[in-house]
Amino acid sequence: MTLQRLAGLLVLAVALSACGGEDTAAPPPAPQAVSADTVGHYCGMTLQDHAGPKGQIFVKGRAAPVWFSSIKQVFAYTLLPEEPKGLAAIYVNDMAAAGPDGAADLRVWVDARQAFYVIGSSFVGGMGAEDAMPFSDPARAQAFAQTHGGRVVRFADVPEDYVFAQ
Repeated sequence: MTLQRLAGLLVLAVALSACGGEDTAAPPPAPQAVSADTVGHYCGMTLQDHAGPKGQIFVKGRAAPVWFSSIKQVFAYTLLPEEPKGLAAIYVNDMAAAGPDGAADLRVWVDARQAFYVIGSSFVGGMGAEDAMPFSDPARAQAFAQTHGGRVVRFADVPEDYVFAQ
């Protein structure tokens, strides 16, 4: 192989690698603050008007997050085939930081894929139905499940039939 041909292949390889590759080293966007104008993706209502933990998903190529009034809606967005799949980050309120009244602290977020979820409990969420409760601390999730029923699962283990149950 000639030196000229080898140099040409090297230039082509560098050009191709720069074209379609994702920057996997880029840090995920930081969670955003809930404001008075923040509305849920599916319900179109102000998040501050709903009880319970909220969620936000960053889609690659978009600066603003997609907001959710309930945790089940976060899971639905990741499962529905018509929703975008290029997700840069998923955050949910960390109920380990909930106040003494049990209200979610809308300033405290946890990576949804790292959280522990209590599903099937007696907790009624922001949309008036039973909802998953996310915790950064597995011991806090277990304590919640012992008090309110349900079981603790990880993000990947939340059953699809639970997400779409009415």
